[in-house]
Amino acid sequence: MLSRRSVRVKIMQLLYAKDRDDTLTGDELIKDYNSSITKSFDLLIFVIYLFTKITEQSKEDAEMRLGKHLPTDFDKAFSAKLHTNTIIQSILADASLQNKFKSLGFPDKDFEDFTSKMYKGFAKTEPYKAYILAAETQDRDLEILLELFRYLRGNEYFNEVCDEHFVHWFDEKSLIVGALKKYLKAQPAKKGYFETFYPDDETVEDYGHTLLNTILKKDEELESKILPILKNWDAERVAVIDMILMKMALCEMLFFETIPGNVTINEYVEVAKNYSTDKSKEFINGVLDTLYKSTGA
Repeated sequence: MLSRRSVRVKIMQLLYAKDRDDTLTGDELIKDYNSSITKSFDLLIFVIYLFTKITEQSKEDAEMRLGKHLPTDFDKAFSAKLHTNTIIQSILADASLQNKFKSLGFPDKDFEDFTSKMYKGFAKTEPYKAYILAAETQDRDLEILLELFRYLRGNEYFNEVCDEHFVHWFDEKSLIVGALKKYLKAQPAKKGYFETFYPDDETVEDYGHTLLNTILKKDEELESKILPILKNWDAERVAVIDMILMKMALCEMLFFETIPGNVTINEYVEVAKNYSTDKSKEFINGVLDTLYKSTGA
């Protein structure tokens, strides 16, 4: 589920924390890194949980419409198929997923007002109204569920709730979007299918752990190669994030032979766009290009 870029961001944030608090040890950073990986997976589980609870609101909607004294034609045609379809029911039938929800404490939290508001907003959309009136097929069920998630991820309140419970939501939102789409499209799936989305060892271990450990061990060496390139720049005036990103990139150039240098440069320039100053991308691109040529990496 995690990409190398998301791992780079996690490591950048950890190294920034160490710069702010030099009492943090390498072991503590590794522990925090491992914890952040687990939290990324838990975030996906959280979004799946909220998603199913939002669809469940259609049951109350159906009951309300059924109880109307003068129901409209739409009321008479309405059903709770947003929730009762085979895709959602397959998810809910996964006992191991339900146990995961419980272990993370999600059912103990009160999301009723939130899920009700999300459902009511979506219920006003034309795609949902058209879905209610159309014949039920699994393709239509999948299409409307994907439409629901498009609505949710563009909703400010939904984003606020996700960010409130998982501070890295905005860092990993695009990854969660991709994972949830894949998860929905795979339904009905075997029990425990959600576990396949736990970040793989190659990304987490072979790449992430190695990168973090190497930077911690080679910090002075990396800085000694960067400082001469800065020339007229006062190293102490270089943004902390910029220096961290340059050290990380240089570490990749020197110790990760399977990653092309131009790919490394492009990746860290992209990270700089989102996490550093307006001028950082040009600065980092220039320094890394010089380092790449000078090191022969």
